[in-house]
Amino acid sequence: MAASAYSQVFISSKEYNSKSLYSARRKAMMKELDSICVFAGMQIDPGTEEAFVQTWNKMVQEPAFQYLTGINQAGCYLLLNPDSGEEVLFVPRKNPFKEFWNGKRLGYVDGDKEVTQITGIKDVRPADELWETLQDIAGIRSKRPADQRFIYAYYFEKFKEDHNDLFKNQLQRAIKGSGVKIRSAADIHWRLRLPLEKQRIQDAEKAQDITNKAFRTVLANMSKLKNERQLGLMLDYEMQKNSDGDLAFPTIVAGGANACCLHYVKKDEPLKAGELVLLDFGIRWNSLHSDLSRTIPVNGKFNPLQKMLYEIVLDSQTEYQKYVKPGVSLREIGMVPWEFIMKALDERLVKGAKGKFKLLYDVRPHGVSHFIGEQIHEGDPGSRSLDVVLEPGMLISCEPGLYGEFEATIAGKRYKEKIGIRIEDDLLITKEGFRNLSIDIPKSIKDLESLTR
Repeated sequence: MAASAYSQVFISSKEYNSKSLYSARRKAMMKELDSICVFAGMQIDPGTEEAFVQTWNKMVQEPAFQYLTGINQAGCYLLLNPDSGEEVLFVPRKNPFKEFWNGKRLGYVDGDKEVTQITGIKDVRPADELWETLQDIAGIRSKRPADQRFIYAYYFEKFKEDHNDLFKNQLQRAIKGSGVKIRSAADIHWRLRLPLEKQRIQDAEKAQDITNKAFRTVLANMSKLKNERQLGLMLDYEMQKNSDGDLAFPTIVAGGANACCLHYVKKDEPLKAGELVLLDFGIRWNSLHSDLSRTIPVNGKFNPLQKMLYEIVLDSQTEYQKYVKPGVSLREIGMVPWEFIMKALDERLVKGAKGKFKLLYDVRPHGVSHFIGEQIHEGDPGSRSLDVVLEPGMLISCEPGLYGEFEATIAGKRYKEKIGIRIEDDLLITKEGFRNLSIDIPKSIKDLESLTR
């Protein structure tokens, strides 16, 4: 069976050898381990835990498991043994009837080598043998001393009741009484996963290129788009038609005052000439993402108040980027743009234009940066990895914003408006500082006004 039959089940690239990349990651992980480690993929298909869900839902794999295997399918597990170099993949037994409904799935068949051919993992076993294997390691079934003093599992100490925590609890019950302890492998995994390999950097660049073309197409058709939904549908279509994956996240399209809701989802209001519209959008290419925000004038022209506020946010991005370099953490530099914005509002709006403002928050509305990788918001879900020191190869967002009610007198005319502005680029950390992967995606006032039709 050709690997293409497992599209979206085994995530692979036409540009490089995906099996070799996943294998290198597993080997790097084992070098950091001093005991056996087990990773659990999503245990059930999405939606199947709810009785009222009767239709197919898109599969979204546990990113750590996908990072090491490329497998985007429920019911699979990976065991790594650093002592022997052994890699064991546990997959559900082959179920032709389920495939009749949902398409090809990796499945165990005695004597069949197809899963090995697809994934590159030689030792493939049925998923229902996982617990017996772990109990053998712990000496439970043979009533002998355990092979290991502890077993690593991938879970987060401060993040309870997600599927990784549930798996940890299952594992604790399975080896209860053996004396074997369980430790989290999350910190080890993050050290390896946050810096991108050259292949993933290429994927990120491809995602940027797709996003750029889609955004430019939207700008060229703005006069034809009458509401948020039409704009969002065009943007999504233009991104997805050129991608092998899916959207990085549901696109945000927020016109006028709607942009003051950070995760606005209503997306059905009319676009009004004279207002701004905020877009937050991105696409997935292989397992990497783009994550962009742009704020554009509906009729192609910023009014003076909008222009002033937009330039403040744009300048705050430039100020923040002065501090982006290896050796610092996101937490250390996280307040830079927000402090810049507050100072600029006082100098340019209040003092310079006899204006006033009322923000919808206290100085800092949201984080300015997050890591980007297998997840669009990469990093430890408890801490967001904000204290991780930046290294070359890491990819971060750069996303200052401004949301509130603003009033000013400019050239003798009084302007008053509730405005939300967000501008976001993706920065690849380099030895010298960073490279802006989003540099070609229009964001200057001059470019936005000249390209909007």
